[in-house]
Amino acid sequence: MSSLPRRSAASARLPLIGHRDAGAIVAWRRGEPVTAARFLAEVAALAKALPASGHVLNGCGDRYHFTLLLCAAIVRGQLTLLPPTTTPNVIAALRRRAPDVYAVTDDPASRYDMPHFEWSWAAAPPARDFEVPHIEAEQVVAHVFTSGSTGEPKPHVKTWGGLVADVRGEGERLGIGPGHTILGTVPPQHMYGFESTVLLPLVVGAACVAERLYFPADIDAALHAIAAPRVLFTTPFHLRAWLESGPPAKLETIVSATAPLSVPLARDAEHATGAELFEIYGCTEAGQVATRRPTASPEWHALPGLRLWNDGAQAKCQGGHVDDETPLMDVIEPLGDGTRFLLHGRTADLVNIAGKRNSLGYLNHQLTAIPGVRDGAFFLPDEIEPDGVTRLMAFVVAPGLDAPSILAALRQAVDPAFLPRPLVFVDRLPRQLTGKLPRESLAALAALHRPRPS
Repeated sequence: MSSLPRRSAASARLPLIGHRDAGAIVAWRRGEPVTAARFLAEVAALAKALPASGHVLNGCGDRYHFTLLLCAAIVRGQLTLLPPTTTPNVIAALRRRAPDVYAVTDDPASRYDMPHFEWSWAAAPPARDFEVPHIEAEQVVAHVFTSGSTGEPKPHVKTWGGLVADVRGEGERLGIGPGHTILGTVPPQHMYGFESTVLLPLVVGAACVAERLYFPADIDAALHAIAAPRVLFTTPFHLRAWLESGPPAKLETIVSATAPLSVPLARDAEHATGAELFEIYGCTEAGQVATRRPTASPEWHALPGLRLWNDGAQAKCQGGHVDDETPLMDVIEPLGDGTRFLLHGRTADLVNIAGKRNSLGYLNHQLTAIPGVRDGAFFLPDEIEPDGVTRLMAFVVAPGLDAPSILAALRQAVDPAFLPRPLVFVDRLPRQLTGKLPRESLAALAALHRPRPS
């Protein structure tokens, strides 16, 4: 497939927020509404107070504080840095890349080895005139980082115009706009949380809930406090924990991302909450790429203007908010004109054992679909076994079950070559706040439980 034409580079100015009047609600904080007038007044005050610099690390955990700082930095012309973690080596790498970077947080316990700017977060008085700032579409407003193969964080440039097109497409696809309230279990620094719980409500004129709803009781309390229509952005891990905690609160829409979602879990969620559940497929490099409703069809539908194709074994996408041909780290099967496709798992997830192929994503689906399994993950060690065949391990959180019953259930859907040896029971898996399981964390867990040679 030949490259699609790039968007016109002609200058355009786009509004900072999509809220049309001063009284529109931008956010809910501790049950209290924040109007667009108040928000813009606070943005102006913070933008004026920020230190003279080109880069800011946004470490705010409160979603409203994060949004406020992001917009103040945009108005001031400063670039927001969003690293994958804030470990000392990543902070050091950011300081080498951007020596003038400073950090802003809303938690005294969150301190990084760089200059910090302190802000009181006290509400500013509403401005007399309701005037929405407009931002150049080509202005680079953020660098979202992925973990590079060398350990150095790799930046992905995000312009205001590209981000606006990205989340407008999402809002159009999911039917989200003014009047909707958006809740999230994912942090705003993660690409999914950044797009869907910060930028989406900002751009389409919806409202966000400032608090991060990590625990099931927090989700229920927030849903009971907010009027419909409500949209919960979550992950399969958080969704499963919420459903297993007891009867969940009702709502209208659930959106899941960051990991594959099993159809049984999606069906259970829709039945228990009365919501329609959608999945988002995307990556840091391209942003959001496609959506599907898993209980209706396995097909993914690309966001407006996007096309997907295979260039040999490499999947790529372009169009819409994605200017350049962008490689995808997944195996896809394009359908029709490339606006629809099937997803067959991550390239890095493919495993070959005794000449048979499978994906870790599929195996994890089968494991976590077993009744009584609260969480689980397969792991393929790097070491080669003495017989030349690498054995899969699996970790499972399943109080009340034993290994024979789990293995018997797996045999119904998994070739014997992929049965885990060993199957390790643990109290919890080392998941990140997004619900993801880094390979290095699983490797450390595997080192503790791998059978020792006799």
